[in-house]
Amino acid sequence: MNFSSKLLEDAVNEFSKLPGVGQKTALRLVLHLLNKEQGEVNQFGNTFIKLKQHIKHCTICRNISDYTVCEICTSAKRDKETICVVEDTRDVMAIENTGQYFGVYHVLGGLISPMDGIGPTDLFIDGLVSRVSAGGIKEIILALSPNMEGDTTLFYLYKRLKDFNVPVSTIARGIAFGGELEYTDEITLGRSIITRVPYETAMMK
Repeated sequence: MNFSSKLLEDAVNEFSKLPGVGQKTALRLVLHLLNKEQGEVNQFGNTFIKLKQHIKHCTICRNISDYTVCEICTSAKRDKETICVVEDTRDVMAIENTGQYFGVYHVLGGLISPMDGIGPTDLFIDGLVSRVSAGGIKEIILALSPNMEGDTTLFYLYKRLKDFNVPVSTIARGIAFGGELEYTDEITLGRSIITRVPYETAMMK
């Protein structure tokens, strides 16, 4: 793509680094911002600077939050005895949108993927083990995407947790293998949580 300005080219290149954004889409976004008032562009940029500088990860569950401990973990209405383990914040949002889950979460920060150089120590797994070992947990729900990385992580987590005598369940396979939790419709995802099954049962299917 030929650019009439180096500044324009640099801006397009930065936008095209975003997931799913090609150069044509990036160019359209940059030109759109160029047509905005200076104040609007400043607000756009400052919003992301503020986000990066002030965003926190909950010290209990590692969900993205404005506070040291997130609102889900501090809510008196949530069932603190049930932990739903997910890959990242997008999955927390997807499950919350179903309105079918009332426990708390544990965000791993990714999935085990040897091909990408991501091992168990790169994830927030020890934090989950610590929460369970502290006692007071009656169920752990492993709500991970049904793909190779998700299944690898499920198996590893089950091995780490099985000796605590806490029931470990996994969401029902209403979601096609290879799918991503965040893109699953709310009805299917909600039903998958409600009809969750013990992990040992899921392994035999």
